[in-house]
Amino acid sequence: MKDNQTAAFFSQYSNGFNAIYNTGTGFFQRLINKWFRQTMFIRFQKTMDSCFPTEGKKVLDVGCGPGLYCIALAKKGIELAHGIDFAPGMIAIAKNQARAAGVDRLCSFEKADFTKLSEDTKYNYVVVMGFMDYMSNPKVIIEKAMRLATDKVLFSFPSDAGFLAWQRKIRYKFKCPLFLYNLKQLNSLFTAIDPWTCKIESIGRDFFVTLERKNSFVS
Repeated sequence: MKDNQTAAFFSQYSNGFNAIYNTGTGFFQRLINKWFRQTMFIRFQKTMDSCFPTEGKKVLDVGCGPGLYCIALAKKGIELAHGIDFAPGMIAIAKNQARAAGVDRLCSFEKADFTKLSEDTKYNYVVVMGFMDYMSNPKVIIEKAMRLATDKVLFSFPSDAGFLAWQRKIRYKFKCPLFLYNLKQLNSLFTAIDPWTCKIESIGRDFFVTLERKNSFVS
């Protein structure tokens, strides 16, 4: 029921969500750029830097939204960028934007539930940005992502501290479930993950988590 509520919310919100990456110069727009978009841009850039090298590599973008990450990675030379989202409105936008960017042959998008996604196909990089905010059982998502990835898994987790966390709790109260985290919770989630190493970084309103498989030969 909660998953359906979240999917319905983001499908209705798809056009508005896509517009988040636009910029403006007004007072309130500058505040948004400083406190909200700044973290989104940081996690985007860190993901681009982490998904390297790109030649001959495949990436899975979980909760791909309007396809921003897949399209950017396709432009950087990734062999295949596959995005999944449970909101059909997001998938429609992602397909249109990949086509407009001229990378639709390198990108594929599908409406899918990540927990039920086939594990037959493996990916060098699994990207999970802005997705854990809405997952009630993070351990299940983490374990599945590690099974699907051969080299790296990249997560963002929203912080439970600060004004933005308080504001989001109020804003999402009647829209869809929202889950926020602190460093202690993340350290607990990422124990006993051998053969993976874990790096947790605070990037403003989010934590950026990098899992890298030990002895993986990324070339």
